[in-house]
Amino acid sequence: MITTLIVLFFLFLVMGMPIAILLIATTGITLAAYTTTSLLVLPQQLFNALDNSILMSIPFFIIAGAVMTEGAMSRKLIDVVNVVVGHYPGGLAIASTLACLFFAALSGSSPATVVAIGSVMIPALIKAGYGERFSIGLLTSAGSLGIVIPPSIPMILYCLVMNVSVAELFMAGILPGLLIGGSFILYTMWRAHRNQWRFGERRSWTEICTALRDGFWGLMLPVIVLGGIYSGVFTATEAAAVSVVYALFVELVIYREIRIQDVPRVCKNASILSACLLFILACAMTLIWLLTAERLPHQVAEVITQHVHHPWIFLMFILILFLALGTVMDNVSAMIILSPLFMETLNRFGIDYIHYGIIMVLVIEFGFLTPPFGLNLFVAMGLTNRSLTEVSLGVMPFLLLLLGCLLLVTFVPWISLVLPNLLLR
Repeated sequence: MITTLIVLFFLFLVMGMPIAILLIATTGITLAAYTTTSLLVLPQQLFNALDNSILMSIPFFIIAGAVMTEGAMSRKLIDVVNVVVGHYPGGLAIASTLACLFFAALSGSSPATVVAIGSVMIPALIKAGYGERFSIGLLTSAGSLGIVIPPSIPMILYCLVMNVSVAELFMAGILPGLLIGGSFILYTMWRAHRNQWRFGERRSWTEICTALRDGFWGLMLPVIVLGGIYSGVFTATEAAAVSVVYALFVELVIYREIRIQDVPRVCKNASILSACLLFILACAMTLIWLLTAERLPHQVAEVITQHVHHPWIFLMFILILFLALGTVMDNVSAMIILSPLFMETLNRFGIDYIHYGIIMVLVIEFGFLTPPFGLNLFVAMGLTNRSLTEVSLGVMPFLLLLLGCLLLVTFVPWISLVLPNLLLR
C-alpha cells in the first residue's frame, strides 16, 4: 500500500497535476485498491478537514493584506522608516528591509509584502544608484519575512496539522525573523561601504514627527493584533477579523486611498486565493487521515530511529529532504503533507513541536526564493519585468544568508523557544 501511494504521488507530480487534485486522487486510488472503505469517506474527510475555527483566520488575514497592499499603509510605513534610518550607510536599503519587517507583521503574507513594499522601493533603490540586481534581490528576499514575522499564514497551517498553539508559534517566530532581517541589514551596510553608495540626508525632528504621525495608524495594527493575541484579549481567528475591520477603517476613513467600490474587487481576489489554499489543505488533511489510519507515522519512526541515533542528525536529514522537495513541489504543501508523518519521530527524539515548526517555516521561506516554485521570484518578475534568471541571481547572496540563519535556528533551539518559554508556558 505504501509503495503504491508513493509511486502514485510522484507519478502524478511528474505529470504536472495540480497539487490538490494530486492529493485527493492518490488518496482515492489507494483507498479503493487496498481497503474496503467506501469512497464516500473522502467528501466526509474533506469536510472534517475544514471544520476548524482556526481556519477562519486565513481568509481574514489574506483580505487584510490585500486591503493594505491596495491602500496607503505600505507607503506610510516606508516613509516612517526612511526618515529614521535613511541617513545611514545604505539607508534606503535598510529602510526597505525594515519596511518589509513592519508590513510582514501586518499582512502575514510573503507575496503581499513583496508587492506592497517592492513596487515602491525597487524603483527608488535603482534610481538612488543601488544597482538593479541588488535592489531586486533585496526586496524579493526581505519580502519573504512575511511568513516568519507573525502573524503568518503558514504558521497557522502548521498549527492546524500538528495541533500546537498558534500564540506560541507566533511568539517563536519573532527572534528568527529579527535575526534574518538583521543579517540582511548588516549585509546591506557592508555593500554600501564597499560600493560607496550615497547616503540620504539626515531628517529634522519635525519631518520625523510628521512621518510618525502619518504612519501611526499602520504602526498600531501589529500592536493591536499581536498584543491582543498574547494578552488573551482575543484568539488568532478574532485577531484576523479585527485586522480586516481595522485595515478597512484606516484605508477608507483616514487615508481615503481606497474607495468603497474597490472593496468588492479586493475581497474577490482575496477570496479566490483563500479558496485555493483551503482546498489544498483539505485534500492534504484527507491524505494525512489515510496515512494515520494505516499507522504510517509509527512505521516511519521505527525506520528512522533504527538508523539515526541523534536528534541533530535527524534534523539535518529533514532540512535536506525539504530543500530537495522544494525543487519539485512547493514547500507549504510539503510541510502540510509530511510534518504529521514525523510526529512520532519528534516525540522519540524529544524535539519540541514549536522548534520544529519554526524550522519548517524557515524552510518554506527558503523555498519562496528558489526556482522552480519560488513564489516570490514570480512576484518580483511581474513587478520588474525581468527574467527568472536575473531575479534569481539577485536573490542568491540573501539566500546564502538565509541558509546560515536556518542552520543557526535549527541547531540552537533557544532562538525559537526562549520567548514562548518565558512568556507563554
